[in-house]
Amino acid sequence: MSGLSILRAITLRRRAAWAAVLLVALCATALNAGMPRAQKHESRHEIDQLEELWRNAILKADFAAMDALLADDYIAITPSGTLQTKEQALTSLRSGGTRIASIEFSDRKVRFYGTTALVTSRAEVIGSNAAGEISGSYRYTRVYVRDQHGSWKIVSFEASWIRDAGEHR
Repeated sequence: MSGLSILRAITLRRRAAWAAVLLVALCATALNAGMPRAQKHESRHEIDQLEELWRNAILKADFAAMDALLADDYIAITPSGTLQTKEQALTSLRSGGTRIASIEFSDRKVRFYGTTALVTSRAEVIGSNAAGEISGSYRYTRVYVRDQHGSWKIVSFEASWIRDAGEHR
């Protein structure tokens, strides 16, 4: 394959990727726009309650409550970049490997895309895990999906540590 052919193939792949991204965004927008206002309000209330249940479960190391909140295929990306499955999250909670003394949320935004809810928020955390101190400010994204029984389950979570101004890695 010549250099020009490779360049054309790359360009076509990029265009196809952008077209796919645009299609997903348009579908998500259409799904979100189609949700009646009352249903969106009720769903927002449900997600806010689930966020509070999650907060209480992590503060009290409530294994059963956390088990009920997380989908079986749950996956998290921790602030350190490691992947954590549902079983690993529950094991850490049960063993005391993760201890959260305080967690306060602010700046919460909830968006809906059909049967998916995307939550972004800020969390002020005081706690520790097996690697050491985890106290600090974080931004996180949590993804809920309504299952076949109509219950919201957490399928994904990702947190990023917020560095203080001027702080270097």
